[in-house]
Amino acid sequence: MSDQDATPVPSSVPPVPTGPRPKITNRGRSAVPIASSNSETTDIPELEYFGAPGPRGFPPLTEFLDIWDVDMMRRPNEINKMQHHTVSYNSDYLVVRRGQEFQVKITFNRPYKPAEDKFAVEFTIGSSPQFSKGTYIPVFPTSERQSSWEGRITNTSENTVTLGITTAANCIVGKYHLYVAVMTPFGIRRTRRDDSRALYILFNPWAAADAVFLDDEEQRQECVMTEMGIIYHGAYDDISERNWNYGQFNYGVLDACLYIMDRSDMPITNRGDPIKVTRKASAMLNSRDDDGVLVGNWSGDYTYGVAPTSWTGSTEILLSYASSKMPVCYAQCWVYAAVFNTFLRCLGIPARVVTNYYSAHDNDGNLKTDIILDDNGRIDRNRTKDSIWNYHCWNECYMSRPDLPTGFGGWQVVDATPQETSDGMYRCGPASVQAIKHGQTCYPFDAAFVFAEVNSDVVFYSRRKDGTMDPVKVNQTHVGRMILTKAPGDMTRLDITDQYKFPEGSKEERTVLEKAEEYGCKREKSNPPEADVDLVLPTLEINMGDDFELSLEFINRSDQRRVVEAYISGSVVYYTGVTSSEFLFRDPTVTIGPKKSVKEVVVIESKNYMKRLVEQANLHFIVTGKVKETGQIVTAMKVVTLHNPKLIVTVSDGGRVNEEMMATVEFTNPFNFSLEGVYIRMEGPGLMPPKFKYYSLIPRGSSLTWTEFFTPQRAGSTRVIATLDCPALSQVHGQATLTIAP
Repeated sequence: MSDQDATPVPSSVPPVPTGPRPKITNRGRSAVPIASSNSETTDIPELEYFGAPGPRGFPPLTEFLDIWDVDMMRRPNEINKMQHHTVSYNSDYLVVRRGQEFQVKITFNRPYKPAEDKFAVEFTIGSSPQFSKGTYIPVFPTSERQSSWEGRITNTSENTVTLGITTAANCIVGKYHLYVAVMTPFGIRRTRRDDSRALYILFNPWAAADAVFLDDEEQRQECVMTEMGIIYHGAYDDISERNWNYGQFNYGVLDACLYIMDRSDMPITNRGDPIKVTRKASAMLNSRDDDGVLVGNWSGDYTYGVAPTSWTGSTEILLSYASSKMPVCYAQCWVYAAVFNTFLRCLGIPARVVTNYYSAHDNDGNLKTDIILDDNGRIDRNRTKDSIWNYHCWNECYMSRPDLPTGFGGWQVVDATPQETSDGMYRCGPASVQAIKHGQTCYPFDAAFVFAEVNSDVVFYSRRKDGTMDPVKVNQTHVGRMILTKAPGDMTRLDITDQYKFPEGSKEERTVLEKAEEYGCKREKSNPPEADVDLVLPTLEINMGDDFELSLEFINRSDQRRVVEAYISGSVVYYTGVTSSEFLFRDPTVTIGPKKSVKEVVVIESKNYMKRLVEQANLHFIVTGKVKETGQIVTAMKVVTLHNPKLIVTVSDGGRVNEEMMATVEFTNPFNFSLEGVYIRMEGPGLMPPKFKYYSLIPRGSSLTWTEFFTPQRAGSTRVIATLDCPALSQVHGQATLTIAP
């Protein structure tokens, strides 16, 4: 049979369609698309007649009251921005906070006659404004007729009427358009669309009826109005600070924050609820499943973006995302937390960046961080999967929690760093800090995850050759050692550990852990006997490039001689606790007399660690050992953060608004090798936008000087901050504090 005679065999597989995939719409599911974009708007008709036209058509409406001008009173020195704490926003539009009165001046063609004339001010948001959805709100000047927003005439002068408008304290947050409509017997005549009459309505921590109300002026000034932040990093016993310019009032940042919500397809109607806004934003600040703002990268290779340690503020990141519509490269936890902080403060939600030292990140969701040792007491790196981050940054935002029992409002943890999925997306929170402290891990959202980050036990297991494991040591105090944030109104730190947990070993702490276990958190119940040999590692402050000594002290508390077969391991680690490479290994046998102590000194040469360093220059020493006589395990861990050289930042004397000044950054390469591919960044709140300079090579021992001119925009105390970053050296920064006179 020839090929031509062959009959096609029916296939059970349908043919694969070709061509572009059709766009899935809401058609058939809802009458109109769900409004989820603040930038899309619908024009309202200028003339809206009642009923059908008469035999001669529609009558003209020009003989009735006519609107000549609408003054939004949006200048910084006018009453609206001053009363609403929005003077700092670098915006040509009116920016106000909800639940509080603002004024609009309307000029008519003749004096307004309350008995005869009827008018309303209409506000719309989104693409299909509807009264029932709260996206179309008419405001009336008379007390007989009121909507969810109140209106009252505060002043009348000749043809001009000043209308006071009080928005609802739970209204949608975003960009609205304003129209003035005049009612006539035949129809409605309204102003045409004018973009200069747009206004932004934000959350209001000053209004008692708002869900984000914070009854503490010092905290409001810090957590809403302050642009200059300090983010804590380093190690628990060697804390470092990083300055950050949140820049929430900078030009374009407010629009970028609204674009983030648009990009997430968040329904406009949900944008008045801070719980929904913060939960959606914690997913949108990372790019893992929704093309969000920032791409995380912990690899050390930042060829195709900016190294996380190089950023100085949020403005550049947010404006880049809003203009390119593409995720920005790269971030680690403090960058996520800092940009999220800008988003929250910009929209009016009180927020602060929090650092948890020794933050547990275990892979199986229990309250244990497992470290596996082999039969001899040496750490088994292949089987130890859990990691303890030297520090981890997240955010707290302030709001009421009507979805939880009374007492669980206030500070809530939200975290944009993509660690684990929550309801199918990489996000975390809002989780009530009070719920975490009291072990109520059943409450939404993600309280159990944060609880484990601050309360895990470090459990050392000895793995036998047959694969079974016995717990040999439990350290209940290592994780969540200290939780810090910036103190309000000051450039110092505030220890808030007691807001997350009761004192270690207290009766309340035991009750809380039992409560958490009721909700499914698993803990290590065994209590292996304490070894009678203690092991102490010193606290060290070392400059990068230095040789140094690590002095280990073995203390024998027993009345008999003890012999310890010890393993000393030194590794270069990422700040996430993940090992990059081991540069030191020793296995001494230490003999200690009864009630005596012995010091074992290990010399660390810089040539052994310098070439292996990753960006945050952390060395992790872990010492384990087995006591020969008892078989007990001794362990000690220490993170040493190497101190980097500093940038010297100076500014010229004087300092007045709108008078040019000069900032200079100086740096000397102290190493015996050249630095290649060096980026220096500099910016300052109210002083200068982010700027950067590239140096292809800084030879060993040589210096550089970079000077920039800038013109201060605002009076008050502020800082110029600068960072230096290159493949061989990061975490180099400096700042200069200055006061600008009006």
